[in-house]
Amino acid sequence: MDIQVEELKDKLDAKDDFILIDVREDYERAEFHVGGDHIPLGTLPANLEDYEDAKEKEIVVYCRSGNRSGQAKAFMEQMGFKNVRNLVGGMLEWNRKGL
Repeated sequence: MDIQVEELKDKLDAKDDFILIDVREDYERAEFHVGGDHIPLGTLPANLEDYEDAKEKEIVVYCRSGNRSGQAKAFMEQMGFKNVRNLVGGMLEWNRKGL
């Protein structure tokens, strides 16, 4: 199940235990981000071994609009990750809502 920006904001504010991954490019992250690990989509396959022990854990992926993070979610699910959530609307929606 994907995640809306308000729910992610609540999870961050509550310091919930989950993994947050930004799959945008360096220049996009430099402009604005909400934290988490930075793994550009193109490098995700090579970096997933770092998360091998987290296949059951909740993981939220985000990008600019939700498209690349949707691809990341699909790839991670194919690799056996059980609880990956895509941020619907990405950072565009986050900024639109003024969070």
